[in-house]
Amino acid sequence: MRTFFILFTIGILLATSSCRSDFETVASTGDLVFSKDTVYLDTVFTNIGSSTYQLKVYNQGKKDITIPTIKLGKGLSSKYRMTVDGMHGTEGKIFNNVTLLAKDSMYVFIETTAAITDANPTDFLYTDQIQFDSGANLQNVELVTLIQDATFLYPKKSSDGTIETLPINGKEVEGFFLEDNELQFTNQKPYVIYGYAAVPEGKTATFDPGARVYFHANSGLLVSKNASLNVNGALSSTEKLEKEVIFEGDRLEPLYSDIPGQWGTIWLADGSTNNTINHLTIKNATTGLFIENSDQTTVSIKNTQIYNSVNHGILAQNGKIKGENIVINRAGLSSLACLYGGNYQFTHCTFNNNWQGSQQSAVYLSNTLSGATPETRDLIQATFNNCIIYGSNTNELLLDKKSNATFVYQFNNCLIKYSSTSTNTDYQFNTDTQHYNGIILNQDPKFYKVSQNKFNIDTNSGAFAKGNQTYNISLDIIGNSRTSPPDLGAYQSMPFPKSK
Repeated sequence: MRTFFILFTIGILLATSSCRSDFETVASTGDLVFSKDTVYLDTVFTNIGSSTYQLKVYNQGKKDITIPTIKLGKGLSSKYRMTVDGMHGTEGKIFNNVTLLAKDSMYVFIETTAAITDANPTDFLYTDQIQFDSGANLQNVELVTLIQDATFLYPKKSSDGTIETLPINGKEVEGFFLEDNELQFTNQKPYVIYGYAAVPEGKTATFDPGARVYFHANSGLLVSKNASLNVNGALSSTEKLEKEVIFEGDRLEPLYSDIPGQWGTIWLADGSTNNTINHLTIKNATTGLFIENSDQTTVSIKNTQIYNSVNHGILAQNGKIKGENIVINRAGLSSLACLYGGNYQFTHCTFNNNWQGSQQSAVYLSNTLSGATPETRDLIQATFNNCIIYGSNTNELLLDKKSNATFVYQFNNCLIKYSSTSTNTDYQFNTDTQHYNGIILNQDPKFYKVSQNKFNIDTNSGAFAKGNQTYNISLDIIGNSRTSPPDLGAYQSMPFPKSK
């Protein structure tokens, strides 16, 4: 009898527990709390999908609730799409009877793919809202996206699904040759490039002041044999760099603004000729500029900035470069690598490398290339005048020479970071006057904000007034007149802006 009573009691308890209010919900009363009242999906190109953004929804009440509907205001025609707490709903637009437990929260993830024709023609904004419930309980979260029109350049796709390719270094890479009407890049609207866009032999690609070019992943620009690149950027008057030519990845969200390796490289192939670059900014590439130039025509690079390269900012193999007012920072390998010989002259340049964890130098010179035939070529000259060579490593200059080829180098009035005590005769900065003159060794240039790629200096810099007037370039990278004696590097010293 006692056993029966115990079993009966347990049964009653189980039955009543299965009907607890913990497992019951009440209708939403419009008291949801949101992590933000507007979700800005930043800027996207027309018909290109955005990143995924999130909204957190809180039930701060003491009861589990059911939200009758969560939907986009424009319904099934909306260009936004959502997932709600892992559910996809009706085409990612409408969700019915969504449960949210007491004192709990859930995530809503939002994406969009919209065309410029979907946006408001006056401000190019595409908007909608997420509507939670309806009637008196309706709560809205606004959605806002700026749609940017662009010219898209990409390989052709054949009827059998194969994509156009280019032969590059013995491999077929997705890419295409630019047509004659595609060789002039204006500032009317940005360009988005998929795959490698190649400048055909005998043709010239020209970039007007203010041109903006965005490269998709694994994309770049290839200048073929006997073809040319002319980047005709100009001095800008505002921080928007309205006349600068800018090459970067096609992810426009702030999260991607400084992420290296989003696209490939600007490749000046062996035999390309008469290449000129002025007022160009290159960001977030695998290698910023890759220069093969065995025909020894000079590549002119002026007033150019290269940041956040996975490998090198500039990689030259047997190239010929005349560089003025160049700034390079943050490269997984060297900021500037001149390999396999060549002929180089850099004046008033700032080569810095603050890539975290990199053991490479800011500047790397060599007359050899592993695996090449022949393995060495003459380094006819590598001359650095009024430059800064600095970074976060102990030594920021690396000279790698083989004795069976010429290796000519000279540093005149340069600030160089090289902290090791070396008996190597190549690094005798104070006594080797054949290779080093007026060297400022291991003094801090005291750049303005290295983390933001702002390499301006003021009068407290170790580079202040240390230059040689013989090598002076009258204007710095942003158009300021240089003094006599000039400062080292790409920037003339100016007082730093006062912190706000």
